[in-house]
Amino acid sequence: MAHKTWEVAKVCFCEHVGKQVALEAEVIYPIDYLPDPPRVRSLRCSHGVYCNQMQQAACKWAGTNPDVDPFRQ
Repeated sequence: MAHKTWEVAKVCFCEHVGKQVALEAEVIYPIDYLPDPPRVRSLRCSHGVYCNQMQQAACKWAGTNPDVDPFRQ
């Protein structure tokens, strides 16, 4: 059976919440005998809950604005 886990992809400062945040990816690893590479299923931010409570849309990591990725560098 495949193995799913959340892994920290990057830790950086978010100007929207004013704190250090961890950007995480849910990675699915296939069964050992399959040659498939690991796949990223979804993305999330450790402070995405706080961004969703604010009046303005944040970014794709919070799930509110898929067109904005402020951490792409």
